[in-house]
Amino acid sequence: MKKILLAVFGILALAFATLTPAFAQSKGTVYYLVPTLLDEFQTGSVSALEMFLKQVGYEMKTLNADNKTDAQQSQMNDVIALKPSAIILAAVDFNALKPSIEAARAAGIPVVEFDRQITATPSDFTSVAGTVEIGQIAADQAEKLLKAKHGSVKGKILQVLGDPGDPYTLDIQKGFEEKMKAFPDVKIISVPAMQWGADAAGTIVNDQMLANPDIDLIFSHAAHLSVAAVASLEAAGKKPGDVMLMSSNGAPVGLDLIRKGWLNVEVEQPLYAQAAAVAMFMDKVVNKQEIKPGEYDVLGLKSTVTIEAWGPNIKIPGAAITKENVDNPAFWGNLKPPSGTVKPVE
Repeated sequence: MKKILLAVFGILALAFATLTPAFAQSKGTVYYLVPTLLDEFQTGSVSALEMFLKQVGYEMKTLNADNKTDAQQSQMNDVIALKPSAIILAAVDFNALKPSIEAARAAGIPVVEFDRQITATPSDFTSVAGTVEIGQIAADQAEKLLKAKHGSVKGKILQVLGDPGDPYTLDIQKGFEEKMKAFPDVKIISVPAMQWGADAAGTIVNDQMLANPDIDLIFSHAAHLSVAAVASLEAAGKKPGDVMLMSSNGAPVGLDLIRKGWLNVEVEQPLYAQAAAVAMFMDKVVNKQEIKPGEYDVLGLKSTVTIEAWGPNIKIPGAAITKENVDNPAFWGNLKPPSGTVKPVE
């Protein structure tokens, strides 16, 4: 009997030894350096990246810089010493992190830029929303809203930008203003909310509504700025519909403002797809394999990889959210992650 039991245990041990690597073996650890966890896009990016990377075999650890450049620089130095499989970076300051990116790559650690494109030095992969296109989509929606109100495309728009050092807001501004040039009867007032501060946005809206009470539309470059805009409008005695509003990242608070009647349009930044794209290409990044340009399907979105001076770059389109489609679970602001799994690009 003892010999039989030993034989059985031996067979089971062999079976587990054979099955365990295939079931649990990790391809390595990836560090995500997130700039802040103070807004829903950033907290959502952590959970989305972690989920999709796990699907393709990677563990992820996150370090939060609390919007401090020196903290993120220090974190980069610490992570480089740990020699992870890769670093995913959403930079607090684009120029200041350039030396850290170069140091990581010199140490043989690939660097992926997430959401915040850095063009001053090469990286191994960049996953961003089509930000100029987001501005263009917003312009299309502004055109419709102004025409519905006035019978023609005319009026006054307050554009509340994010931090002027962030290419995300500059690209949206570029796309928006270039397309609105077709309508000379539209005046655009553009003011930056430094460091994406909600308080700054609220002050901007309050001051501009006093100086320009005929503002028809407020376009904020993030949903949390629209929350501050609404607070200022309410304090001034305004009600939903008195002033039209748009914003541009698709956060849950933006979708809630649509449901409450304050916000007319939220142009989504495709968070889930941006994170899924990182996971899809991670094997190629880690193994230093060629990433080919062309069109790729990312969670059903037609996305384009180009090879730029700063490396392979995937651009993923956004979409306009209105009261008609606000409950669509595909929008990340509804906090319903995709049920399907991503697969590595071969």
